[in-house]
Parts: sequence; structure tokens; C-alpha cells
Amino acid sequence: MSDEDEFLEKLPTDLIFKLPPAFDNVEDERRHRKERLAAALRIFGKLGFEEGVAGHITARDPERTDHFWVNPFGMSFKHIRVSDLILVNHEGKVVQGRYPVNEAAFAIHSQIHQARPGVVAAAHSHSTYGRALSALGRKLEPITQDVCAFYQDHGLFDDYTGVVTDLEEGKRIAAALGETKAVILRNHGLLTVGDTVDAAAWWFITMERSCQVQLLAKAAGQVVPIEHDNAVLTHQQIGNDLVGWINYQPLHDQITREQPDLFE
Repeated sequence: MSDEDEFLEKLPTDLIFKLPPAFDNVEDERRHRKERLAAALRIFGKLGFEEGVAGHITARDPERTDHFWVNPFGMSFKHIRVSDLILVNHEGKVVQGRYPVNEAAFAIHSQIHQARPGVVAAAHSHSTYGRALSALGRKLEPITQDVCAFYQDHGLFDDYTGVVTDLEEGKRIAAALGETKAVILRNHGLLTVGDTVDAAAWWFITMERSCQVQLLAKAAGQVVPIEHDNAVLTHQQIGNDLVGWINYQPLHDQITREQPDLFE
């Protein structure tokens, strides 16, 4: 039995409890993914994850699975609407939408989606603390409960050769990600994936905060790590995509109430 199955078995049966929706047709599923993508981008904007035109979140199309939806190049995360999203094919061509694609978004995300068929969404931005930790060329350490979601479940792309515009570089990043949920790109930032947009976005948000905590804790003094067995157990409890999806729901509910124009 998987960690997600064990989690589901423990859920209350007589109380309201949100779970990821199922769909009867691909049109409804596509609309859902696009809405979650636009909302995630708004949340990234609200949290200050923008750095000029850098940063992107992608969602695999449920029908044309070698295509993905992504934010257009040069548009603020804070302004993204569902109607602004663009659909990009496996050759990097915009097949639906009015705006160009970020070349780095295609080079990185196309190779991740190709290497990981089970990944629905991938998130990357030049967030402050992610960049700071990436400059040290180190991985996250098990020093808090929350960061154990990444224990033995994130990689390090230990190289930097400039802005990623080459598909071969994207393949190397996908290889560094492997079968994990996240990768630290040295001198660059963070990248996370999930089986829903919600999970990928949550992993990025909590990974960024975990980078902040690690930098603060190590600057303050000697940290006390969580023992291996306890870190493994905690990862089993909080590290699966369903738990990531659940953790993300309060943020999604907040942004959709505050900014309903994102559905336009």
C-alpha cells in the first residue's frame, strides 16, 4: 500500500474533506488545470517570486500529453488570467494563445515532462532564498518537520553554464531531478514537480521557506538535525503529492476569493 493510500484510509468519512477532483471529460479537466495554473501564478506573484521575466509554471495538457500550458513570456505573475495562458507543443511552438513562450521555460520544462510522464506540473522561479541556498551548492538538511517532505527526495544540479536555452541542458536538469519531487539548480534557484498543479506549487512554496529556515538557522548557530529514521518517517507522513495538494488548498481558496478575475 502506498503512502497516499494509507493517508486516504485515515480520512474521516462523515466530515467534509477536500480531495482532488475526478473528471468525466477532457475538456473539464483541461479547464481545471488552466484555472489552477493561473491561480498558482497569482500566488507566486503575491509571494514575491518574480524576478523580471524569469520564472514559469507548466501544466501538461490532459489530451495532448506532449503539450503543456504555461504563462506567457514577459507578463507579470500578478496579472495572469486563464485566457492569457499559452499552449506549447513538443517543438516549442505556441499552438494556442497570443503571446510568445519563454525560451528557458521550454528548454527546461519540455525535458522534465518528457522524462517524467506522471508529472502533471512543474514550477520554477528565481525566488530569493532558493537562489541564496543554490549559491552554496548544497541540498536541504532535515532540520525541521516541514523540510522532511524533501528528505532523500530532492536533487542537486551541480553546474551552471548560463541561461538555459539548450534542450541538452534541460535533459541534464531532468536527470538531476530523477524520480524526486524537486531539484536545486546551483547558482540559479529551485524547481519542483507534482501530479497536480497544486502539489507542484506547494512543494515550491514550502521548499523556498525551508531554504529560508536553513539559512537563518545556520547563521544563528549549530543546528540540531532530525535523526535519519525520524526524518524518513516524517517524509512518509507529509511527503506525498496528496498531502502537498491538501496543504495548498488554503492558499488557493484565498487567492480565488481575493482575485476572481484570474478565471477570465
